[in-house]
Amino acid sequence: MGQRGRRHFGSVRRLPSGRFQASYWNEGIRHVGEDTFPTKTDAFAYLSTVETDLRRGTWIDPEAGRKMFADLADGWLVSNPVKRSSTMQRDEAIVRNHLLPALGSAAVGSITRVRIQDLVNVWATDRAARTVRRQFDVLRAIFAYAVATDALLRSPCRGVKLPAVEARDRHSLTPGDVLRIADATPEMYRPMVWIGAVLGLRWGEVAGLQVRALDFVQGTITVATQLGRDGRLGPPKSAAGRRVLGTPAALLELLEAHLGARYPAASEETDLVFVAPAGGPLDYSHWRRRVWLPATYAAGVPATGFHDLRRAATTALLLEGVDVKTAQVRLGHSDPRLTIAVYAQATNEGDRNATAKLGARFFPQAREAQSPRTGDSKLNSKLELRARSAHDGSCSGVSRADRKPVTRRNAGREGGI
Repeated sequence: MGQRGRRHFGSVRRLPSGRFQASYWNEGIRHVGEDTFPTKTDAFAYLSTVETDLRRGTWIDPEAGRKMFADLADGWLVSNPVKRSSTMQRDEAIVRNHLLPALGSAAVGSITRVRIQDLVNVWATDRAARTVRRQFDVLRAIFAYAVATDALLRSPCRGVKLPAVEARDRHSLTPGDVLRIADATPEMYRPMVWIGAVLGLRWGEVAGLQVRALDFVQGTITVATQLGRDGRLGPPKSAAGRRVLGTPAALLELLEAHLGARYPAASEETDLVFVAPAGGPLDYSHWRRRVWLPATYAAGVPATGFHDLRRAATTALLLEGVDVKTAQVRLGHSDPRLTIAVYAQATNEGDRNATAKLGARFFPQAREAQSPRTGDSKLNSKLELRARSAHDGSCSGVSRADRKPVTRRNAGREGGI
């Protein structure tokens, strides 16, 4: 009895046109080859390729490649349930305004690297390099999602050339700059400037501080919440963002005076420390336009953002000899490299200190002049005097160590903060 022939994967049939069509089953679904073949041998060769891809785990569903880019983008937007609301709003805006008009109706499998490069080149003609990269990052993430969900084998974003981003010439804020910004800021928001510069909190972390976060007895501020751009309170940016920070006495006294001015409006532990003029959470865009920009212009540093206060705090920590690990924890960074590479800035003061130390090491007889530090001391003293003056006006007769955050439980007993 003759030996049976090898059983082939899939099946091939001859069409009325004389060409051959290949089909196969995978996970209970029948798939038909996208093309027909002139010979039966060619059709079986195609099926052999499909079978190999299935065994290697590199098979891609042909139907997935026919999905419209708009549908893929919608799936990507809802694929990460822990994404912050502000990030979600930014990504939705990029998809709606920049990606869908160019790619929305295109089949995912038809979008090539050349098409992506052409799109990036168009963006680069009238947009800043950082903006182009931000939009491309969203596009790349969408196609990474396509690869992860087996809609594509490879991303067409690979190898795309992006415009170079020129390093920004950032102004390193000095204590004098911070003092002038604070002086030009309305009194009800002035402590926000000092919290940003002294503790290095992000704007959302400052705006999201609740009364219970301030511990005037232990001298600490706990960062446990942040205010999103949508006005909602949520957890900090990362697990490292949850932290308890020792706080200088002068800053705590400013905050005591601030809460005293708001009493009894800030009587609940969950009340926000800083609110809009009419009450309720702050709106970042309004606060920036109405409070921050006028203050920085008045202080002579118009190109400064609130985040530059955080950079100033990082730089100050490292200049004062605080070890990198402690600086990382205080700033809520998950990686110490971020603390040094992104936030710490070289300053004239640091350069003078380095010069003095190098001179003392290699020319010990020359008695190199030490870099002056009296300016910082005067500014610190000035801040303490202002804090005590503001504090005395609203909290006279009670020592700071004996006071507690204002709550409904202790408001009647304490007679103030």
